[in-house]
Parts: sequence; C-alpha cells; structure tokens
Amino acid sequence: MSKIIEGLYYSESHEFVKVEGNVGFVGITDYAQHELGNVVYVDMPEVDDEVSQGEEFGAVESVKAASDLMSPVSGTVVEVNEALEDEPGLINKDAFENWIIKVEISDVAELDNLMNAEAYNAFIGE
Repeated sequence: MSKIIEGLYYSESHEFVKVEGNVGFVGITDYAQHELGNVVYVDMPEVDDEVSQGEEFGAVESVKAASDLMSPVSGTVVEVNEALEDEPGLINKDAFENWIIKVEISDVAELDNLMNAEAYNAFIGE
C-alpha cells in the first residue's frame, strides 16, 4: 500500500505539492514511484523557469518507462533538487522527502483544483 501524507495536495497525474508560505515543494507520489519502478533519470526545469498548473515541467525515467511531470501549481521555479541529478533513485527511497522542484506559487486558489490525502487515496483505489 502506498504512503500518502495528510496536509499535502495531490494531482490526478500523481504529483504532490507541499505548501510552505507561498512556496510549493513539488514531487511525485509514493504511488507513482512504485508504478514506475527504479528511477534512473529526472529531467528538471531551470531555476527562474515558469511552470503552469497541468502543464509539463520535466520527466522521470525508470527502467520500465518514462513519464512526463505535470505541474500541480503555476509559478516560478525557485530551486531544483540537484541531489536527484546524481542520485535519481532517492525518489524510490522516499518520494515525499525527495521533492523535484520548489515553486513560488503565483495563484494559491489553484490548490482548490487538487485533491487532499483522502481524495487521492480514493482516486488510486488503495
């Protein structure tokens, strides 16, 4: 059974966002990393790139498949998780600790379009 954390927001494309102030920590869910298998590469945007809710911002590649990353929020990338460049498998160890990008959120009202932990759990049917 996948780990789901209360207090985070979840998208139908299996990204999460953890909000602290006006910054969102964006990554893939535990469910997503289980489905992908061993992550071997993470394609990330650059700092200062703009991301839009529901639009692609990168990709995660595993031994089984490549999957586009869709941003759960709109805003400006303020940091990328450089540790994933050298060790993409950190996502498999703990998907929630190893966020992919930090985004300065431009419209917090967009969070209303996302699922809470309970809704996401029902969505993945576990």
